[in-house]
Amino acid sequence: MFLVAMCLRPALTSVGPLLPRIGAAEGLGETMQGLLGALPLLAFAAVSPLVHRLSGRLGVDRSVLVALLVLTVATVGRSWSGPLGLWVGTWVIGGAIAIGNVLVPVIVRRDYAGHVPGATGLYSACLVIAAGVASAVAVPVAEATDWRVSLAVWAIPSLVVAGAWLPRTFVGPPASVGADLVGPGPVGPGPVAGESAYPPEDPEPAPDPGPADPEAVGPESAGPPAYPSVVPEPATSIWRQGTAWLVTAFMGLQAASFYILVTWLPTVEDSMGVSSRTAGIHLLLYQGIGIVGGLTIPILLRRGTTEVTGCVVASLPTLVAVVGLLLAPALVVLWVCIAGLGQGAALVTALTLVGIRGRSHHDTARLSGMAQSVGYLLAAGGPVTAGYLAQRTGGWRATLLLVTALAVVQIVVAVPVGRDRMP
Repeated sequence: MFLVAMCLRPALTSVGPLLPRIGAAEGLGETMQGLLGALPLLAFAAVSPLVHRLSGRLGVDRSVLVALLVLTVATVGRSWSGPLGLWVGTWVIGGAIAIGNVLVPVIVRRDYAGHVPGATGLYSACLVIAAGVASAVAVPVAEATDWRVSLAVWAIPSLVVAGAWLPRTFVGPPASVGADLVGPGPVGPGPVAGESAYPPEDPEPAPDPGPADPEAVGPESAGPPAYPSVVPEPATSIWRQGTAWLVTAFMGLQAASFYILVTWLPTVEDSMGVSSRTAGIHLLLYQGIGIVGGLTIPILLRRGTTEVTGCVVASLPTLVAVVGLLLAPALVVLWVCIAGLGQGAALVTALTLVGIRGRSHHDTARLSGMAQSVGYLLAAGGPVTAGYLAQRTGGWRATLLLVTALAVVQIVVAVPVGRDRMP
């Protein structure tokens, strides 16, 4: 799973530092460059609600394998299929990544049932390491070859990981598990830690073991991967549950801020006189520092009876960093580091909320699909709007004000989404 995570961002984050070169080669202005950066997010929004159908038919592990293979082909095709291939390939890349985005919370809940925040933090660390490296090496590789090679090189890791993932498809869960991922269901704080998730050996229901220490439950102590024995009857459609919409809003707001910055931060710094190579290194720093935020925020998410503190703390750094860029741009490295802490913490928080608000793998898959579909649809407007504002105003102040507004709204949403409550 953690190797898969390292394949889910390089094909996206390698684009931002290369946008000036791509724009010059393809005749794209800032608005169209922003649309190119947002296209994978639109694919996330379109594909995410359908992923449960694919996993219901193929199973979770086989679906991930399909995503890796499609990602490999699309990453190569995007570079050498002409102008139309640039757009189509980018869309297909987004669709393949969407499958991984939706299914990873399901795999985390299945394989690390007692350690969802910690496993999500490690997953996020792998995600941002690969994303940051891709951002940092994009310009040097393009200077040594060209921008097409710089984008296409990321097909190699996805192909290698697909080979490593292949054995899992031969020892996957029973066919009935796929059905467990289909259909709407209520969203709540999740099953009691330590509760058996295996189908019983006989028709008699197993006794309820009662609450257990969540820190004592995990892959090592709980035995093989867990699968829910009973899927509760849907009381209310997930689309009508306030908790689900709050999780979706938090997911979308943090993603919008992240993709605006990962798409346009190198160009913003270029307008400040920072070289392209240095801006690429700063983008690596932005994403690399996110590892620290992602690995430390689970400490706050595990404390108390709610996740309010963790949600608010994860949301504050982006606001501080963007205000700092507006008021003291000379300290750009400091603000990049603070923003990185925030984006890493916010991503882990959003994924953790998805993982712990479902009652079962079934609920988690549906909530993950909803949160990432609607959330990334919201996020897709970020890079496009940022590019449009820059083109209309001739500068990047309006874009930074946009990120400031998104950060404020995220903090407002953080309070209710962090409350542990039943639907």
